[in-house]
Amino acid sequence: MQDLIVAFGLFLVIEGVLYALCPGILKRFAAQLPGIPDSSLRTMGVIVVSLGVLVVWLARG
Repeated sequence: MQDLIVAFGLFLVIEGVLYALCPGILKRFAAQLPGIPDSSLRTMGVIVVSLGVLVVWLARG
């Protein structure tokens, strides 16, 4: 459970850094989201989740 809390904290840190360093880029990306097909967003989500699992697996292995 402690690892989950740490992971959530790191997620918040990364999100905060992105918003602090490049808010304009994030706004433009958010404005483009409605034009991206759901299948593309879903595919990217699956890829990012898979990469995250791989990173955690390698770090813990």
